[in-house]
Amino acid sequence: MATRVASDVSGSVWKLIARPGEAVEAEAEIAIIESMKMEIPVIAPRAGRLARFLVAEGESISEGQPIAEIE
Repeated sequence: MATRVASDVSGSVWKLIARPGEAVEAEAEIAIIESMKMEIPVIAPRAGRLARFLVAEGESISEGQPIAEIE
């Protein structure tokens, strides 16, 4: 069952760090959101495989929006 990872803040996707298909550890940074000129890391809530990103770099997102799935 996939776990959706949501953004804690509104902003824009500055950088996608992990790659789909890649194994990620719990608490690992998988992306960075730029909000109010600050870089906010998006943290994997659990270990698993990054199934896919639901957003692209440069895309505007809102708080609580799912941005990735981890299997």
